[in-house]
Amino acid sequence: MAIQRIRILGVPVDICRPEQLEGEIMELMAKSGKKQIVFLTVWKLLKARNKKSVFSKCLEEADLILPVSKSIIMAAHFLKCPTLHRYNPFNAVIQILTILERHVRSLYLLGGRKRTLMQTERNIISTFRALQIVGRYVGYYPKSVENDIVKAIFKASPSLVILSEGVRGKDNWPYLRKEEFSSSIFLYYRDIFGIFSARKRRVSEEAFDKGLEVWDEIFHNPFKIFLILPYFKFMIILLFHKLFRKNEYINF
Repeated sequence: MAIQRIRILGVPVDICRPEQLEGEIMELMAKSGKKQIVFLTVWKLLKARNKKSVFSKCLEEADLILPVSKSIIMAAHFLKCPTLHRYNPFNAVIQILTILERHVRSLYLLGGRKRTLMQTERNIISTFRALQIVGRYVGYYPKSVENDIVKAIFKASPSLVILSEGVRGKDNWPYLRKEEFSSSIFLYYRDIFGIFSARKRRVSEEAFDKGLEVWDEIFHNPFKIFLILPYFKFMIILLFHKLFRKNEYINF
């Protein structure tokens, strides 16, 4: 069964069950051109509602949009949309790497500081032995070397490019350069190299299941307490859609 794409508050999101993920990844690898997987948080959803933004256009063209915020699942239920499956982004990355290893595919790593990146590479090699790493480059790089990075990725033509901290543009980075890549899947997850290198503690399964991962972010950066303001905005918009825009999720 093919995955189903719906809209939540006008923003696209995919209904992809865990047992469908491998088939979807294999289909993406068989397609030519740049492909992109996006982990959709409630904050990204709010950002994508600005249809003139680069991120909104990026999301419209994304090949797979996986919801990671419990608030998005709650919103789908509240609006009586089809049931969404929520993904833990770290677990999803592990599942995708396992799929790539099973099919003996390749990987490119972009982002992080040098020590973080090197430790990430060592840990991936030791865990996913059949997965070939065909290149890597640190994040926070000067803009003058960006063309060289793009050319290196194009030449290596990896199955998957993982983007982590220090990549300007984040999810938008591959979208803005889509004409310069031949066949790779791109996936941005800011914390993944920090977790792989044990320099950042991953959110516990219990906290994630309860939707409390934002409190871990606030603990490390108290200024993120102000995220409560856009969250109130999200709730108000959600109520408005419930009252005045029923059944707007219509498939496309």
